Amino acid sequence: MAPALEGEKRDGGLVLRASGDWLARTVGSVEDTVAEAGAADLGRQVVVDCGDVARIDTAGALLLEKLVRGLGANGRDVRLEAVSERDQPLFDVVRKALDRERPQPEKRKTNRILDLVAATGRGSVAVKDEIVVALNIIGGAMVGGVQRLTGKTQIRPAAIFAQVEQMGLRAVPIIFLMSFLIGAIIAQQGAFQLRRFGGELYAVNLAAILILREIGVLLTAIMIAGRSGSAITAEIGSMKMREEIDALHVIGLNPIGVLVFPRLVALVIVLPLLAFIANLAGLLGAMLTLNIYSDISFASFGQGVQYSVDMFTVFSGVIKAPFMAVMIGLIASAEGMKVGGSAESLGLRVTASVVKSIFLVILMDGLFAIFYASIGL
Repeated sequence: MAPALEGEKRDGGLVLRASGDWLARTVGSVEDTVAEAGAADLGRQVVVDCGDVARIDTAGALLLEKLVRGLGANGRDVRLEAVSERDQPLFDVVRKALDRERPQPEKRKTNRILDLVAATGRGSVAVKDEIVVALNIIGGAMVGGVQRLTGKTQIRPAAIFAQVEQMGLRAVPIIFLMSFLIGAIIAQQGAFQLRRFGGELYAVNLAAILILREIGVLLTAIMIAGRSGSAITAEIGSMKMREEIDALHVIGLNPIGVLVFPRLVALVIVLPLLAFIANLAGLLGAMLTLNIYSDISFASFGQGVQYSVDMFTVFSGVIKAPFMAVMIGLIASAEGMKVGGSAESLGLRVTASVVKSIFLVILMDGLFAIFYASIGL
């Protein structure tokens, strides 16, 4: 029988009559009714009558006891009546549980110095773990490469070329457009600032050196980190979630050699090519902008580039690309291998992959700049 709670007036007061089976599996149907009764203005005298209750367990007794206490908290005279001798011990246990004092959690004493040391230690261990994972992936990829070169494992060019198409060919439009616009902006701002000194023509030198040495390869690597790096993490992470990587272990295949090696090789191939395309697009954007904004002819632009740019400047940016490609591939693959069994874990690892890759790419570019300056280039 479903539980019910009905009200009626008696002897100048109000009687709430409980009936039916007040069990854990049934009291959900009357929880709203009990809550409304507890919040309503029922007068100064209220009686909760349990005479018609057929069966009751701890959940039902707790609900009725909370109703009585809630009504009594507003200064009303509230009584619980007609409880059977069989159910009285149950109500006694519920009352003892509600009256028991809850221990307050002790506030942990904090020491900022110790917290700082602990955070530094945790960070150091995390960096160590990242390095170990990266070295593991490098070792696995090298072993896979050696096995393919020595004929122990079949070379699968289709896997590499598929990744080259996905990471390189399909990225050309966005890389070209982005580099074109950045080159145009650099040229316009350079010409605008140099115009007041009468050196507007030197905007050609500024744009050419900046694009070829830094901006072209750096922005390309950042775009690849966000586009291809996140894709690598998502692909490997989804395979980890579906236990496909465990299946590769079971059938005797090295997941790093099968999954990571083709992607690393493809990144090392496509990133220098995309950086070269980005350099050309940036120079094209700078040339058109200076022609329109500063009336510098195409011939003058080409002559300025020829005078200000040497062979090292042309290749100084592209030289960085393979190192950045390896860094992006390692970070993306390592984060993919860390994915757990939930979609939330996949999202967190993809985010971490992009953030770490972009940070390390910028850091590596700065290290190259310091190295070039130290050798006088």
